[in-house]
Amino acid sequence: MCNSYYMERLVIIPTYNEKENIEAIITAVMELPIEFNVLVIDDGSPDGTADIVKRLMSGKYKGRVDIVERSGKLGLGTAYICGFKWAIEHKAEYIFEMDADFSHNPQDLLKLYDACANRGADLAIGSRYVTGVNVVNWPMGRVLMSYFASKYVRFVLGVDIHDTTAGFVAYRRHTLETIELDKIRFKGYAFQIEMKFTASKCGAKIIEVPIIFVNRVLGTSKMSGGIFSEALLGVIRLKISSWFRKYPQI
Repeated sequence: MCNSYYMERLVIIPTYNEKENIEAIITAVMELPIEFNVLVIDDGSPDGTADIVKRLMSGKYKGRVDIVERSGKLGLGTAYICGFKWAIEHKAEYIFEMDADFSHNPQDLLKLYDACANRGADLAIGSRYVTGVNVVNWPMGRVLMSYFASKYVRFVLGVDIHDTTAGFVAYRRHTLETIELDKIRFKGYAFQIEMKFTASKCGAKIIEVPIIFVNRVLGTSKMSGGIFSEALLGVIRLKISSWFRKYPQI
């Protein structure tokens, strides 16, 4: 299930029970004015998400869509690490993270790509908070939790990033090749923080691109208070461990 030719831009979409969204999100990516490939990492969705992807793979999007099927929910972080290694193996030059539920506008992939291809970013972040608070249809409590979590992480880790928990990002391949992926420890949303912090410590040029984040309409959110607790406590461990680690440089 792998493409034999060079792919320049690869969008990694982790899924668990996203049958309501997956065909529409893949179609939206396929219809962008420049070509993107899609890799779905499915954690054994019992709702048939993988079957929809495989139908698209063998049909109108043959050669541009791939899937890795995993047995059970193994965590967001491990899904992306799996996707990153796949992308490096297949020589993708620009690697994107994106949710399946349209909380990230597929059109904004073009902004992230531009930041890397034309503005020199090693890591481009689709940022909800770089120009204020750009979140639609979230409960106020969740907005405040997310916003102040990013402020807290920025303060503790000393990184100049406004949206440290963002899950809509683009990496140049050399950035992922420099980051020691097997040393990334967090599996939940703290994974997003760890990746950005590690990229920063590796000397990556990071650009935040303002986006509008829209809460999902279809399907069920995987977010929970425990995920944020992991992030808040994990950054202290992350900061302390960084004092005793030498980071390779881009």
